[in-house]
Amino acid sequence: MRIVVIGGGQAGLATGFYLRRSGLAPGEDFVILDAADLPGGAWARMWPTLRTFSPTQYSSLPGWMMPPWTGDSGYPPAAHVVDYLTRYEQRYELAVRRSVSVQSVTRGVGGLLEMHSDRGGWLAEHVVSATGTWSRPFVPTYPGRFAGRQLHTADYRQASDFAGERVLIVGGGNSAAQILAEVSAVAETTWVTLRPPRFLPDNVDGRALFEIATQRNRARQAGEPDSGGVGGLGDIVMVESVRAARDRDVLHAREPFARLVDHGVRWHDSSEAPFDAIIWCTGFRPALGHLTGLGLRGPDGLIPTDGTAAIKEPRLHLIGYGDWTGPASATLIGAGRTARELVTHI
Repeated sequence: MRIVVIGGGQAGLATGFYLRRSGLAPGEDFVILDAADLPGGAWARMWPTLRTFSPTQYSSLPGWMMPPWTGDSGYPPAAHVVDYLTRYEQRYELAVRRSVSVQSVTRGVGGLLEMHSDRGGWLAEHVVSATGTWSRPFVPTYPGRFAGRQLHTADYRQASDFAGERVLIVGGGNSAAQILAEVSAVAETTWVTLRPPRFLPDNVDGRALFEIATQRNRARQAGEPDSGGVGGLGDIVMVESVRAARDRDVLHAREPFARLVDHGVRWHDSSEAPFDAIIWCTGFRPALGHLTGLGLRGPDGLIPTDGTAAIKEPRLHLIGYGDWTGPASATLIGAGRTARELVTHI
């Protein structure tokens, strides 16, 4: 096999599109391996009411525009994205092999890389790792112990599960804001962030953020001063549910607590607050465990790259993990643009 792509989500599908367009045959010249039973990548595991940060025309993979979503100001829900990714995979006959969990990648014989999985092994000239982050939810460590219910963004499904409860929501990103917006309609909520939340202007969405991130990357590559990218604008996209929460005056956050206690948390002034549940909207870490045997990680736990290629193992490419593997490559539109450059490089 010339190329093996590990991961059949948005980044893996975008890579498959460009590999196919370059003249390579799916299943013969390249193969996409995916651990999940069904299409849709991480979107299939997200809570149903999650909205994309951009309208469909700016949330599409290369070659085929996502069908329009007319409700909720044009920001489609997770199920719409899953349907799109499923049909995209079929449209381009990418022949994704499913329920294949790649456990490790090692250096094989003859200058090839070898994949070891629960469904057998593969040898390839190049490997593209597109496993994303959803399988590695991050929860910060706090002293103490909380006896109530705790869950991460990855486990959240619906606001009605918390009706009438006291809920602490931890995290300052888009997921936290959207979950807060929903849960606060049925429960008593408290929002904790490391710094005051920063809301984007109502007319700025994911498309604008991607363009700014792209311009920043180009400037840095050209040796120009770092503009700071999107950092000066804000962090949270004002989708309809978050705007509604703002109208209800619930988008107020307070500083982190000092420790967990049995019935809730203790603040730094030694006062305590009781909670029935804590929702940790504290992000994810790259799922890179299958690459451990290659010995490529730097001090920060990431794999240093030149573009998408691992510096110490240029036969390995990474896509979809964040800006360090391509500007906004963890987004739908960003994955497509990064995949084009990746395939051109290979």
